[in-house]
This record gives sequence, structure tokens and C-alpha cells, in this order.
Amino acid sequence: MSAARPRIAVVGAAAAGLAAAEGLRRLGWDGEITLVGDEPRLPYDRPPLSKQVLSGAWEPERTALRDSAQLAGLELDLRLGTRATAYDPLERTLTLDGDGPTVLRCAGVVAATGVAPRTLPGTDGIEGVHVLRTLDDALVLRRRLAVVGSGVLGAEAAAVARTLGHDVALVGTQDTPMERVLGAEVGGLLAEVHRAHGVTLHTGQAVTGVRTESGRATGVVLADGTTVEADDVLLAVGSVPAVDWLRGPGAKAAGVDLSDGLGCDEFCAAAPGLYGAGDVARWYHPVLRRHLRIEHRMNASEQGLAAARNLLAELEPERFGERRPFAPVPYFWSDQYDLKLQAYGVLAGAERIEVLHLDKDPLRLAALYGTADHAVGALAIGLPPRRARSLRALVATPTAWPEATSRLAEAVDA
Repeated sequence: MSAARPRIAVVGAAAAGLAAAEGLRRLGWDGEITLVGDEPRLPYDRPPLSKQVLSGAWEPERTALRDSAQLAGLELDLRLGTRATAYDPLERTLTLDGDGPTVLRCAGVVAATGVAPRTLPGTDGIEGVHVLRTLDDALVLRRRLAVVGSGVLGAEAAAVARTLGHDVALVGTQDTPMERVLGAEVGGLLAEVHRAHGVTLHTGQAVTGVRTESGRATGVVLADGTTVEADDVLLAVGSVPAVDWLRGPGAKAAGVDLSDGLGCDEFCAAAPGLYGAGDVARWYHPVLRRHLRIEHRMNASEQGLAAARNLLAELEPERFGERRPFAPVPYFWSDQYDLKLQAYGVLAGAERIEVLHLDKDPLRLAALYGTADHAVGALAIGLPPRRARSLRALVATPTAWPEATSRLAEAVDA
């Protein structure tokens, strides 16, 4: 590639970053595209790690998002096994630390570095204590397991491990699995599902330490003094946006907001020439009128493309047109045992929840989540995709709560 061609760098080579790189080419960018990934692997999909890969149903190769030939067709300057260590939005220079520090001058940058898993104090270096973020992480959990953290990742991992026949304990500070997202009533139903499959639940409990023997984990100690024995400990206690590479003086001088991920406007812009996408990006949703940072697979792909489009529109408006606000209806799903949970909009932090049980089956339901005035989220459990998708219309725009609840039964019966 000619050094004279302008360069856009995409930092992060997972779903959001790949979507941005592909979008740049598809939309007509004929300059260089540098795709930076800190893992040496080609881009792969992360949601299967806590499901199909952990269960052994998929070989690791099946998670690949694109093969080498497809990536070659994008004519990328692919920098795998390389970390970005700094970006200066004023000078538009990106510093990489691979075989040696490299400074690239960029017309623009898409930040898609995702998140890093949280750990617990004092657990670094203990054999048998794991997180679940990469393919390598997913391939080691095959024993008696204590899962610390009962959010989406922890609940999914517990379900897979139990399906494999392992002894599983699920420990969480919440009273029910996924309670922060689903609420107490639906979370309680999910708790009963896990218990029915043989998972031991320790709810409302914090882990105060990991018990070890000869440097290897043998269990976790709970706040009430209980010890949960385990051969492996999986920490699923949340994540931290990967923004350390943006903490330099150049980004600070440009006013880049790193208070919870990379703060962006409705166009996914954090500063001139700097756009965010995926788990790392906290952007202003113009319909919901609030900032969101969403760690879901669908959002990663959609926002990667949106960030690419808007960056091009900033750089060459006469060629690529005006920027467009990014205002999706968020969507996520979770598979646990034979249950599929599908959610639209924003569920977490709901002030009111309306649950409709269907066919007299407690595990077939539709639920609305809302603020004091409006429905902003919807959940389906045990419903076929068509019936689940019908809930989307209730939250595509904030709908008055009385109207949304009156339409709930009609929507899932349509």
C-alpha cells in the first residue's frame, strides 16, 4: 500500500471493529485501513464462548467471523497481537506497541476496544481462577466449578457447565440470577430453573476470598463464612471499558470523556476524527434521551457500521453525505438450558415491570420494563422468534406505560 494514501485506524478486532472496517470499504473508503487487535487470532465471535465453545459443541475455529481470504479482500493493514498505547486526537497520531513502538498518522480512528473483565482483589496468579473473555479462557473450564457473579455471563456459564454434568455453584450479590436486568420476579423464575437443573445457588452473597492449596484454587469463601469447594473458579463479576490507551495528554487536551467508557455524542463521535463502537462506547441515544453503553453483540455490529459511516461523513461530507444519529432498538439474547431469553430496548434500572404469563406456563412469558411514564424495554422467554419480535414495536420509541401494557397481550398473540 502506498504511504501517501490517507489512513483510518480501527482499534479493536472483534465484532465492532470488523464491522467498522468492512463498513469503511463497503461505503467506498479507498484509503488505508489499519485494523489493530491485541490478540494474535483473526477476528472471532465472543457470545459463543459462554455457550457453544464452553460446552464443547463448537470447535474454536467455528467462532471465526471471517476467514483469511475474506479479510484479504478488504485490503487491510492487519496488526494482530498488537496493542494501541496512545492516541492524540489533536495530532491524529496513534501509537502502537507491537515488536516496537510505532506511530501512525491517521485521518480518523474508530475505537472498538471493548471491555476487560473485572477480577477480585488477591486473585491474580492463582491457578484455577479464570475469567471468560477470550477463546483461550473458554477452553479450560471443564471441572467442578464455582461461578462468581450471577449476571448474564455467569448464569450462561453455570447452565453450560451443569449441562455437561459438572457440579456447579453460582454465587451472586443479587437475590436472583440476572436480577439487575430482569427484575426480582423474572429473576426468581430463572433461579428455580437453575435449581431444577442441579445448580447450587448462593444468593445475596459476596465472595471475600479464594481458598487455595499449593497455589491452586480449592474454593471460594463467602461473606457469611461459608466455603464453596471448587476445582475451578470463574469470575464473572463485570467488566471495565478498555480505554487506558486514551488517557494520554493529547486525548485529555481534546476533551475526551472517559468517565464510563468512551463518551460519544449521538453520532458516536468522542472528538473530531475519533469515533466509538461496541462495548467501549457510551453514546447519547437521541430517542431515549440518555447515554447508553451496551455490551451486546448486535449493538457491536450495528454501531461499528454507524461509526464508520459517520467518520467518513465528517472527513468527506461532499462524498459521503451528512452524519446520521445512531438510534437503534437495543437487542440481546441469552440461552440457558432449553430457555431462550430475548430482550428489546433497555431493561436495567426499570422503575416498573409488567409480567404476562402465557399458556399457563410460568416459563413462557412476555414482560414490559419502564420508567414512571414510559415503556422502554421488553422481554420474551420461551417464545418463538416471531412472537418475541412483536414486542419490539412497543419500545421502538418510548410508549406511554398504560398504552404499552394494554397492547402487550395483543402484541404476543399477533
